[in-house]
Order: sequence, then structure tokens, then C-alpha cells
Amino acid sequence: ALGLFTGIGLSEAKARETLRNGALSALLRRAVLQARSTLGPALDKATGTLLYNAAARLKDPKHLGFLVGYISRREILTDLQLSAALEYLRSHPLEPLDAADFEQACGVGVCITPEQIEEAVEAVISEHRAELLVERYHFNMGLLMGEARNRLRWADGKTIKNEVDLQVLHLLGPKTEADLEKKPKAAKARLPPVEKQKVAVVENGEVGTETKSLLEQLRGEALKFHKPGENYKTEGYVVTPNTMALLKQHLAITGGQVRTRFPPEPNGILHIGHAKAINFNFGYAKANGGVCFLRYDDTNPEKEEEKYFTAIREMVEWLGYQPYKVTHASDYFDQLYTWALELIRRGQAYVCHQKVEEIKGHNPPPSPWRDRPMEESLLLFEDMRKGKFGEGEATLRMKLVMEDGKMDPVAYRVKFTPHHRTGDKWCIYPTYDYTHCLCDSIEHITHSLCTKEFQARRSSYFWLCNALDVYCPVQWEYGRLNLLYTVVSKRKIIRLVETGAVRDWDDPRLFTLTALRRRGFPPEAVNNFCARVGVTVAQATMEPHLLEACAREVLNEQAPRAMAVLEPLKVTITNFPAPKALEVLVPNFPADESRGFHKVPLHPTVYIEETDFREEADKGYKRLAPGQPVGLRHAGYVIAVQNVIKDVSGHVIELEVTCTKSDVAEKPKAFIHWVSEPLACEVRLYERLFLHKNPEDPLEVPGGFLSDLNPDSLRVLHNALVDSSVLSARPFDKFQFERLGYFSVDPDSREGKMVFNRTVTLKEDPGKA
Repeated sequence: ALGLFTGIGLSEAKARETLRNGALSALLRRAVLQARSTLGPALDKATGTLLYNAAARLKDPKHLGFLVGYISRREILTDLQLSAALEYLRSHPLEPLDAADFEQACGVGVCITPEQIEEAVEAVISEHRAELLVERYHFNMGLLMGEARNRLRWADGKTIKNEVDLQVLHLLGPKTEADLEKKPKAAKARLPPVEKQKVAVVENGEVGTETKSLLEQLRGEALKFHKPGENYKTEGYVVTPNTMALLKQHLAITGGQVRTRFPPEPNGILHIGHAKAINFNFGYAKANGGVCFLRYDDTNPEKEEEKYFTAIREMVEWLGYQPYKVTHASDYFDQLYTWALELIRRGQAYVCHQKVEEIKGHNPPPSPWRDRPMEESLLLFEDMRKGKFGEGEATLRMKLVMEDGKMDPVAYRVKFTPHHRTGDKWCIYPTYDYTHCLCDSIEHITHSLCTKEFQARRSSYFWLCNALDVYCPVQWEYGRLNLLYTVVSKRKIIRLVETGAVRDWDDPRLFTLTALRRRGFPPEAVNNFCARVGVTVAQATMEPHLLEACAREVLNEQAPRAMAVLEPLKVTITNFPAPKALEVLVPNFPADESRGFHKVPLHPTVYIEETDFREEADKGYKRLAPGQPVGLRHAGYVIAVQNVIKDVSGHVIELEVTCTKSDVAEKPKAFIHWVSEPLACEVRLYERLFLHKNPEDPLEVPGGFLSDLNPDSLRVLHNALVDSSVLSARPFDKFQFERLGYFSVDPDSREGKMVFNRTVTLKEDPGKA
């Protein structure tokens, strides 16, 4: 084999590398032997290169002999023709092939004369003559080449280049010294950031202008997606004699529209990983003028609750997406049952009595009922539907082996649990493996996007659609998005709730979407985070501080400023300059005063942070201390300590100060925030829930995730104060408390006692990195 491959011009190293690839070497061996039978044992290097490229690039090996025949007969002579041939074969997966159509597409028999090349180059140079005379040899000669090749698609590239060089020399003469000098590079025009570009987006038939996110650029793997109706061009897609007719019907129904779906199970709350799935499914559809379904995978009534349906829809809409249509797997139970009967009639499914424990694992014993007569399985499946079997006594199984080696996955099982939508109509329910691909088919989904753990289901996905001769979408897998310092599995979050480690699914220390909303993360920040992670095949595990950075960027633009004091210290201004309170104007966004102001009263009594005062100023300490005045932010006054009042234990409880207008006082070292006539509030400060990056890793946390809880993950300040400008705020309204961080109004707020959650600090804490 080594001699066979070096005999067609491969280097010994390349030949050995090829031999290590069993599939490629087998195809190349077939190709070389077939070519030798026509051309004899000695093959020139050009033919050898074509044979190698044909074997390496051909997607469907059944066409190898057909393609090698054209190479052997010297009818395909160039790589350009070979590329056209490969594209034709990819676009025409069914046999028999139309040889005449194929030959026309590949330029077989087309003869380009030197006179034609000369005329084409002459015409192109004539069009660019004026620019050539000005720019001379600095002109882009590749442009001339490209235009000439467009006129003569099958012409030899080297011959065209030689003719271009000859005619340009005839027009311009030999190169001068000026021609040899390097052309100065033109400065590149700077584009605005991608996130800020406004684009026309078509969603559900309506055109609107909105910001195009990074995710909608769909860099990476998503650029390789097939166009609607061209499913067969996807690697691994299974083509049957009915495929092309079914795709034609599919296009007639969808009009060539991209269709995706987001298919959550309504048995838990969505988390940060789902945010990526939502962005990908809805974003891909939106970016391509398509639609996205929200389809609840409600096939397990034991674990489904109405609150989960509601919360899932709320979170999708919170992230800014409107489903084209809200559907349920249960909408299709009747059709799925009819198809199950058809699958049995076609000999592709059977009723089995193995117990769940028997068929678990990777190498379960084969079912002794696999070959039972079709008529018997039909009767037994009807008995399952009528409730004549108990739970676990019978299942309907499909006859296939999945990619991971799992044999005969279950299609239906018995469950005597009423369904929240269908009531007691059914006591058998379909599984994910049976339901998902068929629901995708019914809804004419074009791109069924799912995470990598479903890759092993791809074979069953294609198999089932083809076994029933229904339209088969394309399943495409991408890497999950995970975060460090957290858990997201439903089972583990339930354990956290049950043990009292967190309050509920929306506890702001979790990374469920309801928790992120409650903590104050803007939906734009979550979407931007997903966009920056991108869509890749590899799993992405990110640090939480990257999500926090996205939140800061958005909140800096969105959250108006206010002043709050978390641990107040009373300050009395003994020489207050007015008989009544002064009115201070505070900008909502100091960097852009055009966005308005709010009024804050200044009384003789104000409150500052305890940490903004020290009895003795250390070196580098710039805030308030005896002999070290500070300014009051926005107030226009500088205060200086006159008297420190302490309680019996020696704790400072009040300061008496004098004030001086800022324009006459010496410039202070710092300006501090303050409140006067404030509102009492509760402030909740959150830290990471877990101490280790991977709380589920037994090597990192041998005692299990519940042993890794951070005892300081929540600190509640019951006596914080905030300025009165926030009085009318509603739950989830967001503010920047100056110098402290970004805070959000919690739904626990009530009249007379507002509650704020700290979303993020103003800057990342380097100690957490």
C-alpha cells in the first residue's frame, strides 16, 4: 500500500500519514486501482493529486467509482473541475445521477482556446485601462485575474496569469523605480463596536431596527449550517429514497424559512446554561429572518408543575425574545401514538417486558422479546394504552443501536399519573428519544440545536424520522455553558432548597435565570455574556466574574445614581448655613447630565459610612478624620470634625462637624457620599455560594457540594439608609449606589422598608479572581 500511494506522487511521509487513516486509505486504494485499470500502472502526479483529493473530500463513498471514472478518462483535469464535481455530488445525493447535467456542471468537454483567453484578458484590461495607467504596477492584478476567470470559468489559472502579465507589460512597459516602491497602506476606517451597530432584523414577518448582538453574528461553527431544504448537505445526514420529496414538501410548507425551537422540560427553573440555548435558538432564527418555537417537553407528568411552565415563558421573554408559537409535546400525543402503531407494523418496534434495572447501563442483555410477531406487539401495545400493564411491566422499544452502543431505546412506558393538560386520557407516555425528533418534524424545524450530551441520540433522531418516512430535520450539537463556583442541576438545587442553604430557586446566590433577575442582573448583560462565550462545539466553563463584568457594562449605562449608607454614622453640622433644609441637585448619570437630575435634601443632620471616618488617619487614608476634612458629594460643602461622641463602650456614635463652602475651602483629599432625611432599608450583600471552583468534583470537594457552602455568602444589613429619590422604585428597579456598587429592589420590599440586593460591586474584587 505504501508503494501504491508513493507511486501516485505522495511523499513517503504523506503516504504513511494516509495509511494511519483507515477509511481514507481504503478509498484511495480503490481509486488508484480503478484508475490503473484504465490508464495503466504508471499514473502521473497531476492525476494522483486529483485521486487523493477525490478520496479525501468526497462525502458519500458510493460515488467514488463514478468520480474516478471521469478522472481516469481525462474528463476531469483540474482541481477547479473536481471541486465543482464534489459540490454537484453533495447536492445530488440520490442515484441515478444525470450524467449530462453533471458534465455541464463540471465543465467536462469544455475546451478553452488561447484565443479565448487572450480576448477575455484584453476585455478586462480595457475596462480598467484608466486606473492601470494611473496606478501602474500598484494596481491589484488579482482583480484582473478574477474577472478574466469569471468570463472563462474552466480556463487554466496559470495560462490566464501569464496572459495578464503579458498584456499589462505591453500596456505599461517595464517596471520603473517608482513601481518597485511599496505602496503606503491606507488607514483603516474604524467601525463602531459590533454590539452598537443598528441593523434591520426580520422577526415573525415584521421588520424592526435593533441592536445586533455578537451572538447574532454567529461566528464559528454556526456559519457551516445548511440552508433550509439542503439538509442532505450536512455531514452524517441519512438520505433515503424519500428524502428529496420530503424536503420539497417541507420547503413548500415553510417557504424556505429558518425554524428553530427551544425545548425545555417544565420540571425546573432555567439556569445560565439555558440562557445560551435561548440566545442560540432565538438568535439564530432572528439573524436569518426565521422563527423560533417555545416547545415544552412535557412527557413526564410526575415531575411537571404549572409554576415551571410560567417561569420558563417569563424568562424567555425577560431575555428579550418572543416565541413564534408556544407548543407542547403533549399537543402531538395522538399523532405520536399513531406513528408508534405504524412503527410496530413496519417491524421497527416491539413490546418488551424487561425491567428498568435489566436494561440500564452500557451492556444490558438483548431483549428476549425483540423478535416477537408484529401482531402480538400491536395487541400488547393496545393493552399498555388501556392500562392492563402495571408501571415497569411493559415498554415499547425501537429496533436500533445508538451511537453510544445503547441498544433498542424505549419509546413508550406506562405511568399512571394524570397529565396537567391531557388529564387521564393517557397512561402511557412517550420518551425523549421517541418524542423529540418527531415533534421537530411536525413543526418543520430546520435546525435542531442541542448540547453535546445529545450527540449519542443523533443516530436515533435520523433513524426514527426515516423509519416512518417523515421529514427529517438536522440535529446539530454545541458545547454547554457552565459556570464555576455553582451547581445548576435541578436535583442539586432542590437539595439546596430542602436543606435551607438557599431560600428557593430564585435565591440571588444561585445562577438560575430567576435568581439572576432577582439579584439585579439586566437581561442584556446575560445575553452579552452568552455572546462573548460564543457558539462552539467545545464545552465552555466560565468564571462568574466575566458575567459580572457584563453586568457592570450594562448597569453603568442603565442604572441611575443614588446615595445610600450601609453602616450609618450620624453627623451633626453645627454651623448649618440655612434656617431650613437645602435642596441639592444630584445628576442621575454624572457622565451625561443631559439625562436629568434628582433632588436630595441636606439637613443639619446627615449620615455617612462608618468606614469613612477614623479617629486617627493612617498614611494613605484620605477620608474623614480629625484635622482632615472631606467634601460631601454634590453638596458643595466641605466638613471638618470638631467633636467625636462615643457611647459608654467607647464606640463612636456621632460626629459634630462644621461646614465650609467648597469654593472657599481648601480642596479636600476626598469626597464622600452621605444621606440626609433618608429612608430606612435592608441591604443584602451576596458572595459566592461555594468555596471551591468545582463544588461537584469529588477530588476538589470530597465531602460533596453541600459540605462546600460558604458561610459568608449572605450578609444582611438591617439598618441601612438610602436617599429619598428611590421612594417610588418598584421591584427589579436598579441603581448605582455611589461608591458602593449596583443594587436592585427586591420583591420583598414593602411600604416603609425597602429591600435592596447588591448585584455587583463597582469594580471586580481581585481577591476573587
